[in-house]
Amino acid sequence: MVTYRIEIADAHAHLFAVTVTVPQPAAEQQVSLPAWIPGSYLVREFARHLSGMSARQGDRDVPLQQIDKATWVARCTGRAALTLTYKVYAFDSSVRAAYLDAQRAFFNGTGVFVRVHGREAEPQRMELKGLPKGWKAATALPSVKVDARGQGTYEAADYDELVDHPVELGDFWRGEFKAAGVPHEFVVAGALPDFDGERLLADARRICETVIAFWHGKKKTFLKRYVFLLNAVDDGYGGLEHRASTALIAARRDLPQRSRRDAKDLSDGYVTLLGLISHEYFHTWNVKRLRPSEFTRYDYTQENYTELLWFFEGFTSYYDDLLLLRAGLIDEPRYLKLVAKTLSGVLGMPGRHVQSVAQASFDAWVKYYRADENTPNSTISYYTKGSLVALALDLTLRHEGRGSLDDVMRLLWERSGGGPVGEGDIAAALAEVGGRSYEKELQAWVHGTDDPPWRLQLARAAVEWGQQAPTVAQRLGLRVSESALTGIKVTHVLRAGAGEAAGLAAGDEVLGVDGWRVRRLDELPRLLPERGAMQLLVSRDQRLRTLTLSLPPAPEAGAVSLTLAGADKTPPAAMALRRAWLTT
Repeated sequence: MVTYRIEIADAHAHLFAVTVTVPQPAAEQQVSLPAWIPGSYLVREFARHLSGMSARQGDRDVPLQQIDKATWVARCTGRAALTLTYKVYAFDSSVRAAYLDAQRAFFNGTGVFVRVHGREAEPQRMELKGLPKGWKAATALPSVKVDARGQGTYEAADYDELVDHPVELGDFWRGEFKAAGVPHEFVVAGALPDFDGERLLADARRICETVIAFWHGKKKTFLKRYVFLLNAVDDGYGGLEHRASTALIAARRDLPQRSRRDAKDLSDGYVTLLGLISHEYFHTWNVKRLRPSEFTRYDYTQENYTELLWFFEGFTSYYDDLLLLRAGLIDEPRYLKLVAKTLSGVLGMPGRHVQSVAQASFDAWVKYYRADENTPNSTISYYTKGSLVALALDLTLRHEGRGSLDDVMRLLWERSGGGPVGEGDIAAALAEVGGRSYEKELQAWVHGTDDPPWRLQLARAAVEWGQQAPTVAQRLGLRVSESALTGIKVTHVLRAGAGEAAGLAAGDEVLGVDGWRVRRLDELPRLLPERGAMQLLVSRDQRLRTLTLSLPPAPEAGAVSLTLAGADKTPPAAMALRRAWLTT
């Protein structure tokens, strides 16, 4: 079988050495490195980090030609094994690529293992050798023969499986638990000394058991083993799902601390981390197995388009926090606070009237991962609005009394056998559970730019909608960074707002108003107690400009707040709907 040996060539230079052995190669054997990694929809050009490739058969050099940005041809003679060697520069600390220094290493196969054309469906072997003293290896890739540190041989059924198992290397913390009888492992690199690993394991177990029960009830799950790989950093957040593992990154300060053992003491940062764990674990079902029909087979050389990320990412985003509630890790007010934050973010995006979530999914390759100053005006997130489409469909189904979105998800799983689905399958499952067609809602909320009637739907579930007073930035249609030391810098100018009308642009520094130096936008109303027009002094590209800005009356445009309606003023049906929604 094709064998990949990966070693540390030079930790200080951040270089891996990779040796690929191809038995019985083709006469013109092509190999290529993927251009992207499934789950992160951007062409990342991993080949830019590969260098020094050479080829041999026995003691004979083999002519090697690069034919495009990421593809090479080895012109072989006879059937003797082809050996390729190359280096990979690894200094990307995200969850998507590869990283190596003297303290830690991490890699995804898409960034380090070339694909041997014509041999992708065959078993593939990975060999880990020569780990530094004190280092260990962690991965969900099935092992064949490894030592206590994880050095040795691993085997995958095919190339897709090989590159779908990230590997963590270093002197990390490791803990284990079982959820629904399935062994789970949690690996944490870079944590502070007061990190409470036992708390993290206990909370992760509750999440995993809740997710497994969501999909399978009391039936046995297909999972055999699962591994969480968490890299704790000074400042960072993110995750990437894989078939039997996930790679996570989080700020050290957001991990649980032994000095704060109170079960009710959950910081916002730790709740965010738990939501990330829930999100990526839910993906084990929704996107890794139940997945867009366009992803039946990945094309690693180019973009793989789908309009369904509103479902696979958005619906996963809906369930990640909801399942924290059902697992008993947060209470109902905390959950509603998270929903309100999402609502506020979506309602504050003018781009939701420009781009549908289906279009946002298709355009992910050029827009979602390349946000700029105009992003809020031209796009919408298929994560956030997708999650609110899920909320709207769930509350609609429950109000109509025929079922719930939970039932839809499980029906899709059963009907597809945990495999690829298209939008027609989703629409059919909604219709079967709800007893009617939901095409009108899908056209308006998914393919159109209409807002679902969230306020009405939440009221039917005994949840009261409130609106906080808008900030000055919201009244002006601006997003800014500001502090007493650095002053005010405009980052985004929202469409049709007062800031745009005045001529403000992203990058402008706001220096003063009517002769007064200002360092925070909230100072503006104090300077203009009786009138709304002001002369704004700004700096753009080191040139001073004076702009006339009108501070509009405060509209009802502040952040959304959601609260539980009391039973004394709520119909019993609404209370029953809320209980069912939040608990089952």
